[in-house]
Amino acid sequence: MNTPRILPVGAHALLVELDSGAAAGALHAELLRRRAAGTLPAVREIVPAARTVLLDGVADPPSLAAQLTTWHIPPLEAGDKATVEIPVRYDGPDLADVATLWGVTEEEAVRIHTTARFRVAFCGFAPGFAYLTGLGEQYAVPRRATPRTAVPAGSVALAGPYTGVYPRSSPGGWQLIGTTDAPLWDPDRTPAALLTPGTPVRFVPGEGR
Repeated sequence: MNTPRILPVGAHALLVELDSGAAAGALHAELLRRRAAGTLPAVREIVPAARTVLLDGVADPPSLAAQLTTWHIPPLEAGDKATVEIPVRYDGPDLADVATLWGVTEEEAVRIHTTARFRVAFCGFAPGFAYLTGLGEQYAVPRRATPRTAVPAGSVALAGPYTGVYPRSSPGGWQLIGTTDAPLWDPDRTPAALLTPGTPVRFVPGEGR
């Protein structure tokens, strides 16, 4: 991993900018490992994003920033989190378009998606919405030229290099390839989100395909 750019955010936070999503994921995993081992200085919250990691509630930001530049960050691994399997009906209205973009049949597109090993890179957009990596840049697809005013809850969708599942109905411009009944967000569950950063995920064909 190249030397990260570390920026102060207020009096008690640091924003670590990295050169790739994989590097951000690796740093996030290392921060969690060190916190679990009791070797990470006091940090209240660790928030990964596409190519950044925010450290909030830092007791001594200058000291931690200096430490971060000396760390050896190992490559990202699956870790010790259990894989979450999400059953999917591959019946999305954009599946044919995605298959065409990939230069394959719809059946092959489903096979590609269900054999990939995904990981939650970060969360955002809506409660319970996770950005999953794992398909590879060769399968990146553009957002729709005209977003939909309402995407149904449970829609499995692609945009850029990411896969996501809409936890509730909302506007959206992602390519819809399937649907799931998995409860992505449940306020009565701990944690409320089914998918949290670092979680391994597999999509499995459900009823209908």
